[in-house]
Amino acid sequence: MINTIYPADSVEFCPHPGAHDIFVCGTYKLDQTDTSNTGPQHRLGQCMVFRCTSNIDSPNAEKIQEFDLPAVLDMKWCHRSPSSSVVLGIADSEGNISIHEWQPDQSQLKTTASIRVAPTSDILCLSLDWSNRRFPSDTLGKIITSLSNGCLSLLEPSESNYLSVTESWHAHDHEPWIATWDYWDTNVVYSGGDDLKMKVWDLRQGFQQPIVTNKRFEAGVTTIQSHPHVEHLIAVGSYDSNVRLFDTRKPLVPLTQVDVGGGAWRVKWHPSVQRRNDLLVACMHDGFKIIQFEDLNLQKYPGEVLMRYDKHESLAYGVDWCHQNADDGNSVVASCSFYDHSLHLWRG
Repeated sequence: MINTIYPADSVEFCPHPGAHDIFVCGTYKLDQTDTSNTGPQHRLGQCMVFRCTSNIDSPNAEKIQEFDLPAVLDMKWCHRSPSSSVVLGIADSEGNISIHEWQPDQSQLKTTASIRVAPTSDILCLSLDWSNRRFPSDTLGKIITSLSNGCLSLLEPSESNYLSVTESWHAHDHEPWIATWDYWDTNVVYSGGDDLKMKVWDLRQGFQQPIVTNKRFEAGVTTIQSHPHVEHLIAVGSYDSNVRLFDTRKPLVPLTQVDVGGGAWRVKWHPSVQRRNDLLVACMHDGFKIIQFEDLNLQKYPGEVLMRYDKHESLAYGVDWCHQNADDGNSVVASCSFYDHSLHLWRG
């Protein structure tokens, strides 16, 4: 167990072939010393960079860098071609998306850009996702981000290869906890929020209204991920403790649902095509779990809990698979929890 000092809420392993052993952990702490009560709450954060030093018995990690920024809500590495530089995007509590480039010679991240997305600094960027997960590119992908004022914003690369906000629109009446791309069709974006709705947006059809609104949730929609290896499939998690699979062509009725307990905060499909049936879930009040579906390629959707990890003592928020040796059925997993500010590595 690694003590992250501040409460931890986000973990992401690097997908780049030259840096599979690198991962980041983001933290979020309310500043208790600010007693003015006159302005927005001040939220402190850090991005901590680790190198995984796993062995056969137990994975381990050494911290190689940390830097301060506003509290971290979400982080994602950009999936780029092996010859391109490695880039991380961070969504923070003051309405910014910052871009950080991995410097392999110095084993550290260098901040290359910070893009103001929210109109004021009391609005949080809640989530972000890069468009090029399925089809890695030489250039930066597009970013979709969700904001605590109910808006979604689209960021696109400009000629300088940095990103700028090209569209922002009101999407949900309460916090949209998640916004993510359809990795197979990057004209399509999914969002979910505290208004108990999942919405589907087609960027070609404008931003006045979604092309689909699914209102059949019992609680807020917290997490959505398009399957990187199985077309037309998304996993959706909710505060109601269920993870549902949807065919994107029929996004109103789930193909199946699995009760994971505790509320699902993050879902992550396994990065290896050999393990395409395995889904990692951060279950908030009930630890971390690996769900295995029967056979997604054969459209056999029943799922069950393959493994659970219960050594955290607080809210289970951040979790990810390591991309290194991902085919061997014994992947390294990093997970982090909030009030006990702890980071764990385990195999699953």
